[in-house]
Amino acid sequence: MSKLIYVLNGPNLNLLGKRQPEIYGSETLADVAAKMQVKADKLGIQLEFFQSNHEGALVDKIHEARENAAGIIINPAAYSHTSVAILDALNTFENPVVEVHISNIHKREAFRHHSYVSSRAEGVIAGLGTLGYVLALDYFAN
Repeated sequence: MSKLIYVLNGPNLNLLGKRQPEIYGSETLADVAAKMQVKADKLGIQLEFFQSNHEGALVDKIHEARENAAGIIINPAAYSHTSVAILDALNTFENPVVEVHISNIHKREAFRHHSYVSSRAEGVIAGLGTLGYVLALDYFAN
């Protein structure tokens, strides 16, 4: 049986490819999911892909992952910098977590430099565009 990895995306990532392409690029979230699926198939990894603009929906999905997933790849987006609720939910998840950011949050506004999620993540990939998602899959393959 293949590993199941949840790929969770936070607010405004539904607008990926349309919103600030100079920062986030021109790929859509569907493009990212398709690219990840190709890689996941090669690695024998199963994906559960989810995006929500609502903090509680992300918390619920993390709770669901506790029962089903071998790991979580999460781009909490703006919730990185504000959500203790997402951090608390991740702290109930016993398997690895990788945090992904399309932009380099450390080169942006000062309020983006701190992520609550980072303290729970085994690794953080930031600033490599959507390639960060695919690199996170390599972590779970190893």
